[in-house]
Amino acid sequence: MAEEKKSRGSARERLLAAANELFYAEGVNSVGIDRVIEHAGVAKASLYNTFGSKEELVRAYLKDRHARTRERMARELQARYNTPRERLVGVFEVQGLAFTEPDFRGCAFVTASAESEAGKAVQQATEEYRMWVRSLFLDLAYAAEAPQPEALAKRLVLLYDGAGISSWMDHDPSVAEASRDVAQGLVDAAFAR
Repeated sequence: MAEEKKSRGSARERLLAAANELFYAEGVNSVGIDRVIEHAGVAKASLYNTFGSKEELVRAYLKDRHARTRERMARELQARYNTPRERLVGVFEVQGLAFTEPDFRGCAFVTASAESEAGKAVQQATEEYRMWVRSLFLDLAYAAEAPQPEALAKRLVLLYDGAGISSWMDHDPSVAEASRDVAQGLVDAAFAR
């Protein structure tokens, strides 16, 4: 048994994988630390030696999700679209890839933020994610030389947030296509000014 657990990765990797699965599916407040430890197959001391507290494990879980989201977005935008203007709309197609995943439960950052207290580590991790979302659109709008990049980016962030919530709440992955069409209209209108 110990050899099997060892082959599954380090205690840190197993704790993060368990946290990702449980926190995303059930929420950070409803999942106790003992369930994460049991699911990861590690000793309680491993959690505290690695992360120090549940709050720090939640922060690490969110940072890990953020890194994977950021990497997927950058990789897919680069592979699929040639220009910043195409990428402004393409963000919604890439976002839509998550909507079709069988375990899609919306934005982990929205859920965690709703459950966290102001000033806590979780709030800091969710704020970093939000800054990334805003800068993703703002950077692309500037790179595309949009006439009013800040206004366009703000509209696209609102659409991005709404698409994620709508797809989750309505259990409808086709929201990706609708949000992409709306994004195209917003981008076209911004450049027509």
